[in-house]
Amino acid sequence: MAVSDQQLIQAWSEVLRLSRTAPGQSVAILCSVVTHPQTLRCATVAAQAAGAMVTRIELPPINADKALSRDVFGYLGETPLTGNATAIAALKASDLVIDLMGLLFSPEQAEILACGTRILLAVEPPEVLVRTVPTAADRERVLAAAERLRGARTMHVTSPAGTDVSFRLGEFPTICEYGFVDAPGRWDHWPSGFLFTFANEGSSEGILVIDRGDIVLPHKRYANERITLQVRDGYVQSIEGGVDADLLKEFMRSFQDPEAFAMSHVGWGLQPRCNWSTLALYDREQTTGQDARAFEGNFLFSLGPNNEAGGKRSTPCHIDVPLRHCTVSLDGEVVVREGKVLDGNLR
Repeated sequence: MAVSDQQLIQAWSEVLRLSRTAPGQSVAILCSVVTHPQTLRCATVAAQAAGAMVTRIELPPINADKALSRDVFGYLGETPLTGNATAIAALKASDLVIDLMGLLFSPEQAEILACGTRILLAVEPPEVLVRTVPTAADRERVLAAAERLRGARTMHVTSPAGTDVSFRLGEFPTICEYGFVDAPGRWDHWPSGFLFTFANEGSSEGILVIDRGDIVLPHKRYANERITLQVRDGYVQSIEGGVDADLLKEFMRSFQDPEAFAMSHVGWGLQPRCNWSTLALYDREQTTGQDARAFEGNFLFSLGPNNEAGGKRSTPCHIDVPLRHCTVSLDGEVVVREGKVLDGNLR
């Protein structure tokens, strides 16, 4: 259902409050031709109402000759900001960047964050943003889970569909997403509510089974049949199944980059206001599928880059797959049992 400007401005005002936006701060709103006009309009009004000095930076799109879709996560690393020294300088000079375009996994994003600038990504439709306004309680829950994940050295994941995979941990930091940016140099994504880390290089081993009803992103498709991924030495060695498996393989091979098949981040969803079923209600170009990434109890694994966490792997191909009904164990202790989060085991 559509939302009014008043509702969306109120939502933005709360997120900016949680993000410690104060009078006199500089807020840059980064946008493009694909930015939702209501989101841009209401974010601008809310930032001005918070007393911030607001600057809009609109950049033209690139990569139409490379990307296979219009999805902002369909081709990563190179963005309209790449090589644009003027725009980069303006963003680095800002206290907060509201990213309505998509800088994820780009070196420019890391460079801007290193200056202490906060970056909040928000590219979902307005009605999704209003439904998933973050709270301080979201932050506390994600941080509690992160404390447990940060101390773990192994993750083991199983499912009734046949997933049985292990990851060694500790080489990379744990990353929390709770929907707002309340510290200098922090990046987050609204909506969110999940956490993840990256497996040690070359350590992932086992079988990942994408069952019927599980979601493949950025395809934004529910699997109609099982897809079996054999993982060895940190890379997917084979992808087996029917047409759904062929679609996944064809997409990944189109990048002509072996790093597309590397294990990337692993973690689980904690957001009860996000839903597994939401993707079925939208046209594919209306959403990036953030509900799917964050819904409570999923096991979210990814293939592709790890440079977001300081690793050396950078590839424009990034696959996110939230699995349902999984059991996730850290150092032998269950933290998610068959898709149900066990908060008591996270402290």
